[in-house]
Amino acid sequence: MALIAGQGALPQAVVSEIGDRHWKAFHLKGFEPDDKTSEPFRVEHLGSFIAGLTAQGITDVCFAGAIGRPKLDPTAIDAATLPLVPRMMQALQAGDDAALRLVLSLFEEAGLNVVAAQDVAPSLLRVPTVGAPSDRDYADIERAKMVHAALSNMDVGQGCVVARGQVLAIEAMPGTQWMLASLTHFDAKPDGGVFFKAAKAGQDRRIDMATIGPETVDQAAAVGLNGITVVQDAVLVLQPDVVRTRLEKTGLFLTALPA
Repeated sequence: MALIAGQGALPQAVVSEIGDRHWKAFHLKGFEPDDKTSEPFRVEHLGSFIAGLTAQGITDVCFAGAIGRPKLDPTAIDAATLPLVPRMMQALQAGDDAALRLVLSLFEEAGLNVVAAQDVAPSLLRVPTVGAPSDRDYADIERAKMVHAALSNMDVGQGCVVARGQVLAIEAMPGTQWMLASLTHFDAKPDGGVFFKAAKAGQDRRIDMATIGPETVDQAAAVGLNGITVVQDAVLVLQPDVVRTRLEKTGLFLTALPA
């Protein structure tokens, strides 16, 4: 198996559960993972990289971690990648979901099987639920579900923040950390509120799963939210034991709605 490692804690969480399975780690140049133990490849050499994987006898590919949209240097494109350029340009100009589907198709057409991080590391789907929402929180959760559903088909983001029925923030391309940090620009902290996170409609969960971790809890607490709600089997939880400890320390709740 080839692990295409991105940034953040997810690659290491996957590695910790791979066990005895033979695997090798790679990363896209410009998006080095935190542990820096993987081999780099360039987007301009994607065709050669995929061919190299199959030549090494690799059959499965797992994508784990954050990867942004790379800049394509036309002068660095090799011969094996040149036929892929029109589709690569289409992917770079498409929405997140469409771009990911195009990228996956390049690997699959070479005979590689794309494996989800949660299939390699199923413990990532366990949500350490803590505490319970109040009636007001439940109302905010319902409002957040409606907002998420309305935006989901537009390929906008995986989360939003609602407090007292008011939508305070919507997750877009910069991601969860940026969205929660944006709440610090309010003149006063939100009066309670809920951070809601779930998968978008049509999202390919083999490569693009919503994720929370200890930092998510810390940020939510720092801006005055009451808790976090996710949808079961649609969100990965990094370092669940640490998440539970942070929840208990901050007094935030974490609930999981049925898938």
